[in-house]
Amino acid sequence: MNTDSNNLSKSTAEKDSNDIDLLALVFVVLRGWKTLLFFAVLGLIIGVLYSRYENPTYKSDALVQIDTASQGVSALGTNISDLVSTEVSPAQTEALLIKSRMILKPVVDLLHLSIRLSDPSINSLDRIKSNQTHTQVNTVEGVELKTADGQVKISQFDVSQAYLDKSFTLLKSDTNNSFTLSNGFDEFKGQLNKVNYFRGTDGIIQITVNDLPDDNHPITIAKQSLQNTTDAISGALTVAELGSKTGIIQLSMIGSNQEQITLILKKIIDSYIAKNKSRGSEETTKTLSFMETQIPLLKQKLEASEAIFNDFRERSGSIDISQESGLLVAENSQIDSQINELRLKKADLTTYYTEEHPLVLQINDQLKVLNNRKQEIKNDIAKLPGTQREFLKLSADTEINREIYLTMLKNYEQLKIVKAGQIGFARIVDMPISTYRTIAPKKQLIIMLSILSGILLGIMVVFLRSLLKNTVKDPDRLESKTGVPVIATIPRSPLLTRLAKNKKAPNRLLAYADRNSLSYEAIKSLRTHLMFGMPEQGKTGKRAKVILISGESPGVGKSFISANLSEVFAQLDKKVLIIDADMRMGELHRTFNIEGDFGLADYLSNKDNTEQTSDRLANFVQLTGMDNIDFIPRGQLPTQPTTLLASKKLSDLMSNLNQHYDYIIIDSPPILAASDAIILSEYADKLLMVTRYDHSVERQLVYAIGQLTKDHVRVDGIIMNDVQQGVMNKYSYHYSYAYGNNK
Repeated sequence: MNTDSNNLSKSTAEKDSNDIDLLALVFVVLRGWKTLLFFAVLGLIIGVLYSRYENPTYKSDALVQIDTASQGVSALGTNISDLVSTEVSPAQTEALLIKSRMILKPVVDLLHLSIRLSDPSINSLDRIKSNQTHTQVNTVEGVELKTADGQVKISQFDVSQAYLDKSFTLLKSDTNNSFTLSNGFDEFKGQLNKVNYFRGTDGIIQITVNDLPDDNHPITIAKQSLQNTTDAISGALTVAELGSKTGIIQLSMIGSNQEQITLILKKIIDSYIAKNKSRGSEETTKTLSFMETQIPLLKQKLEASEAIFNDFRERSGSIDISQESGLLVAENSQIDSQINELRLKKADLTTYYTEEHPLVLQINDQLKVLNNRKQEIKNDIAKLPGTQREFLKLSADTEINREIYLTMLKNYEQLKIVKAGQIGFARIVDMPISTYRTIAPKKQLIIMLSILSGILLGIMVVFLRSLLKNTVKDPDRLESKTGVPVIATIPRSPLLTRLAKNKKAPNRLLAYADRNSLSYEAIKSLRTHLMFGMPEQGKTGKRAKVILISGESPGVGKSFISANLSEVFAQLDKKVLIIDADMRMGELHRTFNIEGDFGLADYLSNKDNTEQTSDRLANFVQLTGMDNIDFIPRGQLPTQPTTLLASKKLSDLMSNLNQHYDYIIIDSPPILAASDAIILSEYADKLLMVTRYDHSVERQLVYAIGQLTKDHVRVDGIIMNDVQQGVMNKYSYHYSYAYGNNK
């Protein structure tokens, strides 16, 4: 049972630790709300500027159906089309063909898409102000661009290869009908509305300018290469099949000008349909051309065979062929007809395929079989009388030639009919139209994503800053890291913080500025802890108890703690002396509104070797105007403060002061800035380290205490100063239940 209880306690502790760690991350983010707000506003500004900088983008769509029904040679029936493959390209293949240069080049040439115009006078600020800038418009007549000073019209611009993709500047001359064209090296002068030929260092330039803006407004013009132009069109053009194996292709094009992209997409479809139709009739055209060359030859061959046969009949008269010879003649005639038909098919196929094609090989095999049978019949006919053999031969040749000629003539007429009605296998379903619907930039989405990105970047910065600068926040963590107890957490006084913003105003004590605050109550709690933790006798004698207060670095509030701690001890009717031992940068005199140029440094640097009497010491101890509190300022800045503190004069001073005070509070320089605190610790009964919440770096505090430990100096407690209360500060529970009247 004890084991189960221990396991349950361990599991609960681990869960609480995880919850605290997650909660700590949340508080790290919430504490950096200013950073998050800054990056969120920055993201908002960037998003708004970007949404205004980018021109609106429009979209135009079209649908094309790919018909899988075969055309062309199939119209011949089963005679030839059964042997010729009429495989139709799938929709995916057609989609790739639409984006090829074969389809796009005619559109580029027709609409002058390779000519690029731009207005160099428009900068980024102008684009943001106007929210939309003019873009060039390409038509069959030429290219146009609107500017603030007029319109640009170019109907022709051709350059040699060396000038492709290079920018030129067009500028209207003072005379209305002339212009200049320059590229930084060459400058040419031409006339408006005329074809101008220029010969430059890199080749020929031909340009026709119809209009230019006035007031010396420059225009940038360039002639793109075909590859770059088609690449730009392909980048804006999307071609994809709708669904799976539907045979319907959707063409979509985006751009900053609705009418322009609609026109370009229409011309692309027209170019594709024209190429598709010519590609569909290409097979029929080739077959007709072949037939046109063969028909006259077949006709001549038929006429020649008929003439020879008729001549033979006139010379020999009619011959009565027996039943056997008639069958042989009929079979031989049929075989010859089949052989000639196969040869015709083979000749037709070899216009498309090689001798190794399976269809050609198949015909060769069939011809071999028929020739073998023909040889057998020939051997049988050889047994017939010579006159009969000649009659059979001539009559068979005539019948074969007549059959081939009539078949070819019939197919030729059929193909002519097919070609007349051939329309290709692509059909336009929907032509592109102008919708004027903006698809980009989506301003609301861009702004939301920009704000979200700014917040995420802010969170990263907050976490990175928290990792790099691991500030003091958790008293428990400090105790585990340093081995020194945190004996007090002093909350921030909002009223005193507001008063401290006036740098010219003197520092004020909590007793006079904010005596009802939690900060003042925390100082009193520190006093109580020290009263019960101090030894009965001080190190330097029987009466005074010395408290040394230091910090790891400047700005942690050690002087604030020293001054207010002196005030609360004085309330107990105890004689208190506060010494500003920071002879370099001490400012305790401002808190008590006393001049600080005459004090401890002057006393220790006095070259008079005679013993300092109480009367002479009284010249350095100044009254604060507060009951039971005296003050020794820092004095003039000495050349070697540490050396003065190590002198015997300080020991004598402490022995003398011990006889007159109950508590001596010494405000020393920071540990990491000087070694003065190590020397002063010799006279202290308590050494307290002040650190500032969410300001002091944890590693610096640990290092400072480690340095003191190496010098055998014991730190008796840590005071966490300026702790801020609120939901964004995880460790504010250390004082949130303080009892008092916090008005």
